[in-house]
Amino acid sequence: MLNRRHLRIKVLQSLYAFYQSKSDEYSKLEKDVFNSVERIYDLYLYLLLTFSELKNQAERRIEENKKKILPTQEDLNPSLKFVENRIILLLESNEILRKISETRRINWLGDENQEIFRKMFLQIRESETYFEFMNNDLENFEDDLAFAVGLFKTEIANFPLLYNYFEERDIHWLDDIDLACSMVIKTIKSFDPEGKNNIMPLYKDEIDEKEFIRLLFRKTILMDEESEQLIDELTNNWELDRIAKMDIILMKMAIAEFQIFNNIPTKVTLNEYIEISKFYSTPKSNGFINGVLDKAIVRLEKEGKIKKVGRGLKN
Repeated sequence: MLNRRHLRIKVLQSLYAFYQSKSDEYSKLEKDVFNSVERIYDLYLYLLLTFSELKNQAERRIEENKKKILPTQEDLNPSLKFVENRIILLLESNEILRKISETRRINWLGDENQEIFRKMFLQIRESETYFEFMNNDLENFEDDLAFAVGLFKTEIANFPLLYNYFEERDIHWLDDIDLACSMVIKTIKSFDPEGKNNIMPLYKDEIDEKEFIRLLFRKTILMDEESEQLIDELTNNWELDRIAKMDIILMKMAIAEFQIFNNIPTKVTLNEYIEISKFYSTPKSNGFINGVLDKAIVRLEKEGKIKKVGRGLKN
């Protein structure tokens, strides 16, 4: 499931588009924030479904080998260790995954998509991960799980044709793929021999998290002028047009969050935006943003605009 940092990043991306377009129709962009979050979940589902597709490719190859004019003993009696991997079978039989995928129309149907998995399976068959799994004598759940995780990390998640497919479907997915992959790995690791195979929800608390997105996006825009004035006063040695646009947006978001979410510790907000800046702005941005926001906290607390409820929320 998504954590608050991922939600902040999605709001940041939409706010960047809003400020770049200089449009006052922010309702559409707000809708885009939620669509973008939903698309991360689609990516997660696509990745989970790759295991079943690879199993289908393996079974197809087994049947083709049996139909050879001169089949070998191995062709006639192939190892079924891959197609009977317990993790793959749990994913394939998962009713929740099937229903969610059908509802959201997530699937790998089509000749072009099947060609991706044909080539992927051929590559997997030559991999060290596959060789070691198929040739060890272990027949237990833990080995199946370790193989599924290793296969996903080394082969599936890094397969170039899969990357190309995702890039063509949604340009933002290249930013989201690390998150989606981590969700897949956590999902697989949560499986157990008793048949537990839960699929992650998108949100920890859907109502609460959607309200967080909505308020952060709206309030950052509504408080734009006062936040910009505060930033201008706290950076008196800088002209605003000399500061990276992304830095300004990050600081505006943080200043809004300090004031509107009385249940989020000030230090948590500060650290989150510093961390986000390391990936989405210039190399020196985190130090600059840290300095400005430290001053902003002092000013806003003095003016009584930061009001936190609960023990320890001011720190």
